[in-house]
Amino acid sequence: MNAESQSLYKKIVENVRDPIFILDAQRQIMFANNAARLQFGLQLEGQSFVRIIRNPACLEAIDEVLYGAESRSLQITVENQYRTVYDVTIVSLDGGDGGKQVMVGLSDISHIHEAEQMRSDFVANVSHELRSPLTSLNGFIETLQGPAKGDLEASERFLALMAGEAQRMVRLISDLLSLSKVEANQRIRPEGVVNLVPVLQRLLKMLAGLAEKERKTVELEVPDEPVKVLGSEDELTQVFQNLVENAMKYGRPDSTVRLKVELSDNEPGIRGKAVSVTVIDQGEGIAREHIPRLTERFYRVDTHRSRDKGGTGLGLAIVKHIVGRHRGRLRIDSEPGVGSRFRVVLPATDASR
Repeated sequence: MNAESQSLYKKIVENVRDPIFILDAQRQIMFANNAARLQFGLQLEGQSFVRIIRNPACLEAIDEVLYGAESRSLQITVENQYRTVYDVTIVSLDGGDGGKQVMVGLSDISHIHEAEQMRSDFVANVSHELRSPLTSLNGFIETLQGPAKGDLEASERFLALMAGEAQRMVRLISDLLSLSKVEANQRIRPEGVVNLVPVLQRLLKMLAGLAEKERKTVELEVPDEPVKVLGSEDELTQVFQNLVENAMKYGRPDSTVRLKVELSDNEPGIRGKAVSVTVIDQGEGIAREHIPRLTERFYRVDTHRSRDKGGTGLGLAIVKHIVGRHRGRLRIDSEPGVGSRFRVVLPATDASR
């Protein structure tokens, strides 16, 4: 490659977002663009490409181009600190002085693979969650059509169980639809103005029956002034309903669930003034290793207990997405044996202060 050609290549590839290398016949790096230097280090020229990418299939493809092939394309996985998947494009270049050279381009497609894996896992989890109640329903139906046919007492018992399984599927499908709707609108910020205090007051009246059933006392602490945020009233109601229901279901009997609403001038991750709503329970608490995964779809600390309480494993995932859509933050703190605190922080409107 003569000086004029090399200068032209540099101008073309220097500001490309993907790492690009030009190698000589010994696989030595003659040139690396800015993206390559940012990802793999500043001092790349003169190094062997093997020190950057050790994948045998990639090195073999480079050799094929060096020895006559016009180009090669392949996909490789590199295991370093993180698992990265690259689309690799290798193209033959005319060295100008008789020396063979190749251009190697790396395009990081890890996010595509992660999305595909998430979709696959999601479908598998949904299938599993639906299969269990459907299998139970099928067994109950066969029993009612066979051994328990005409047995009124058995029929009533099995019909009650069937109703419970059907309600479980309805809850799951409802949560799936909610999650799908929120994800579809994730990038669109709600524009309505919501006064949180009356929303929370109405919610607690609605959940009074559950509080009595679960033997919980509920306390609501609010500031004297209005507490307003930009948002969707229905979605924010869903957020706090999920959090309060969890606190009621998983707190110890005869304990207190507290809702604390506060105004703040400085919250990490929030521009300007903020509103926080903290739901505090007096439950068994959650071990530290579980906390980062609580908002994953279908993740449960105690699977059997969650299902017994009617949980679908999607509630906190929905909360996370709704809070994100409102440009807010969800913070979770818990101490085993003491209880948990779920804190939702939202940007406040000027009318809040």
